Amino acid sequence: MGAEKIVIALGGNALQSGKGPATAEAQLQVVKNTCSHIAQISGMGYEIAVVHGNGPQVGRIVMASEAAKNVTPSMPFDVCGAMSQGYIGYHIQQCLKYAINRYNTNIPVVTVATQVIVDEKDPAFQNPTKPIGPFYTEEEAKVLEKEKGFVMKEDAGRGYRRVVASPLPKRIVEIAAVKQLWDKSIVITCGGGGIPVIEKPNGTLEGVAAVIDKDFAAELLAEQVESDLLMILTEVEKVSIHFNTPQQEDLSSMTLEEAARYVQEGHFPAGSMLPKVEAAMKFVRTFPNKKAIITSLDKAVEALEGKTGTVITFN
Repeated sequence: MGAEKIVIALGGNALQSGKGPATAEAQLQVVKNTCSHIAQISGMGYEIAVVHGNGPQVGRIVMASEAAKNVTPSMPFDVCGAMSQGYIGYHIQQCLKYAINRYNTNIPVVTVATQVIVDEKDPAFQNPTKPIGPFYTEEEAKVLEKEKGFVMKEDAGRGYRRVVASPLPKRIVEIAAVKQLWDKSIVITCGGGGIPVIEKPNGTLEGVAAVIDKDFAAELLAEQVESDLLMILTEVEKVSIHFNTPQQEDLSSMTLEEAARYVQEGHFPAGSMLPKVEAAMKFVRTFPNKKAIITSLDKAVEALEGKTGTVITFN
């Protein structure tokens, strides 16, 4: 039997600090810290693939493109997603290769520009929920709604952000290449959830204006490579119910039935913890003998050792 496979989904906080200007240099410093944790997991003997978010980054790319439209034509949204996939992947690829060298393992790290097929009739296109770009005050959000036509929503008590459609991923176009690369390298794939495309009747692919949730994309990848574990890394050490209230309860474990009940009771905000829990549920529903873990980046190794995090199992 070979090494255990892990698909790791990285949240935006693992790629970009919430403090100071959102420059490429600032992001690179955050990514260096992130990659030290991932390298440690690789050094423990696990085979891994990395899926990352791109909400803050793609939002800024779109804003920059729109701001420069008098100089150069605005880039389509899917192209902005591809741009974010490329430069975030480059940062992770560079930092992770440096970090794993400390474990004396000469594993190549490669980024795959990944397209993910979505259904053009997905109801998500009529109900945007995926936050992108920076946070705004309520007053700033109202101005953007009026002047730009953006859809703005409050994001888990942290301020207002622009939201776009977040259709469910149906198929990873480059999955065959990812599988071929798996045994020989660490693959960074489905970046930002993948570049969203629809498949036309004649078989051609066409990009669409959306951001696929990276947790659902990571889950689909974990299914298709038959990963032993889906690990979703976010800002909190454990999933909580009654979050941010005096009744807050941190959960060390959830069965599929318990998780479904908490979702039904509305404990997890859409665009925040909800997709993480739903992705974990889908994975253990597909593989009842496997598990998913949701935890923070700096607790990832401890979570793999069974010391912390929220473990989601079938029963």
